[in-house]
Amino acid sequence: MTSTTCTFTGTHGELAARLELPEGPVRAAALFAHCFTCGKDLRVERQLTSALTAEGYAVLSFDFAGLGRSGGDFADSTFASNVADLRAAAAYLAGEVAPPTLLVGHSLGGAAVLSAAPDIPSARAVATIGAPADPEHVTHVLDGDLDAVRRDGSGTVTIAGRTFTITDEFLRELDVATPTARLAQFRGAVLLMHAPRDQTVGLDNAEVLYHAARHPKSFVSLDDADHLVSKADDATYVASVVAAWAHRYLPPMTPEQQAGDYAEHGATAVNDGGFLTRVDNRGFPQVVDEPADMGGTQQGPTPYDYLATALASCTVMTMRAYAERKKWEVGEMAATVTHARVHVDDCADCEAGEGYVERFERVLRLPDGLSDDQVSSLVRIADRCPVHRTLEGQVEVHTRTAD
Repeated sequence: MTSTTCTFTGTHGELAARLELPEGPVRAAALFAHCFTCGKDLRVERQLTSALTAEGYAVLSFDFAGLGRSGGDFADSTFASNVADLRAAAAYLAGEVAPPTLLVGHSLGGAAVLSAAPDIPSARAVATIGAPADPEHVTHVLDGDLDAVRRDGSGTVTIAGRTFTITDEFLRELDVATPTARLAQFRGAVLLMHAPRDQTVGLDNAEVLYHAARHPKSFVSLDDADHLVSKADDATYVASVVAAWAHRYLPPMTPEQQAGDYAEHGATAVNDGGFLTRVDNRGFPQVVDEPADMGGTQQGPTPYDYLATALASCTVMTMRAYAERKKWEVGEMAATVTHARVHVDDCADCEAGEGYVERFERVLRLPDGLSDDQVSSLVRIADRCPVHRTLEGQVEVHTRTAD
């Protein structure tokens, strides 16, 4: 096993991380989220990552803002920022090794990975340890005047003998976070591990999460383990079960993926029911869907929306590059692109002989104060953006199976 310390940029600054790689080929990539106010170096976390690495997994674990060696201030952290940091960690792992297919979370970290999973298209399995179904449950372990925090905007609380500063925003987000709703949107495999005698997060939380999860889903009792899984034997058991369970749902990476060729690919779309589709675009998670009147759930843009996005964004990037080469002081530029399918009878400029053609309408918004020559030059260069030329050029699509 090779263990390397590293950093990546999170919501509130640089986050300290540890990337562990197996000795042999990488079977899959996994992302780990620790418990509330803990860190990546807690015993169960270390044993879990070591066990996964021994089974061929590359594992990235990290400290949330203001904890361990990570930068930022814990007082700035919220549940939403933790979820956002998980997405950033997934993108970092995708760039270093491969997009993560396994997400593991302990306690509030478990609630966070359940909330992040639908937005990480590569995720195919999620395992949690003592996770609360309702993040608001965290307030039960906060020793302090929470009413004063809500009234004053911030205040100090004690957690397991350690003093932290929290904000009213932190408490508000715990009130509205809904991991169960997010879990219902996740279409991969789910493993819930919980101790019946957990005095910090009761077993009823696992029951709520289990009913919210889709199949395939599994529950494993941790017998008399405590919430932090502090006993070595319990930590070893958790690690071995997660590693064995994940094998069933995560096929080994292909030789091309192990060689890093996936980084050259454009996008990978995964759909296992309905129109809602998870997309991994070089490690950047996206979601694609259809409108409700087309049978979709409206949880993301349509494929044609993304096509319009490609043209609009490429247009403004091309105009910006041109303006900077000319050393023009140009402010904000925008492009709005809409798509429609029109009949050739209604298209005076179309060369097609029959049927329908795809037409994009592009509206440029340029800042005031530009000369007529500058405006005409920017309009001309917009028509030369790479995506525009691709759409109007000859395009070939070759399809084959992965085998």
